[in-house]
Amino acid sequence: MLIRAQDSALIVIDMQERLVPAMQAPARTIRNTRTLLQAAAKTGVPALLTEQYPQGLGHTVAEVARVAGDAPILPKMHFSCMEEPGFAAAFRALDRSQAILVGMEAHICVVQTAASLVEEGFEVFVVSDATASRTIESEAACLARLGAGGVNIVTTEMVVFEWLGRAGTEAFKEMLPLIK
Repeated sequence: MLIRAQDSALIVIDMQERLVPAMQAPARTIRNTRTLLQAAAKTGVPALLTEQYPQGLGHTVAEVARVAGDAPILPKMHFSCMEEPGFAAAFRALDRSQAILVGMEAHICVVQTAASLVEEGFEVFVVSDATASRTIESEAACLARLGAGGVNIVTTEMVVFEWLGRAGTEAFKEMLPLIK
């Protein structure tokens, strides 16, 4: 199935000050999340960001928050974003059928959010190079479990080029330096 900008919402899960340093490949994850947020803005894809227990884990890292524009940052205590009433209402209000997930930790909040979204009938895509855990084993287990459960495992470039749909547009020209 094709990822379409008009059907997608980008969900950035818990990319917080006290979580990021403990993750595998944090620089890659942040760079790709920034690219996806910029591509979302250029292609009309709404974004939602979450923060797990921000009093203890801090807020969204500045590198991500700076490019998030006016996307809401929603606090949560549940591991699955869809179990959090405020997030679930905000996501449903977007009226999108596809959820593009990035964030931390892959094997906890990302996997539980993805599973909840699949249970509700959404098409779910987890961006492997913009998602991280503390250990490679946890990250690999998450992606294997999700793939076996019907979640689409994709990369940043797959998402960006599917949102863009074609070359030669103004959005394509603006995004090209970020993906080269």
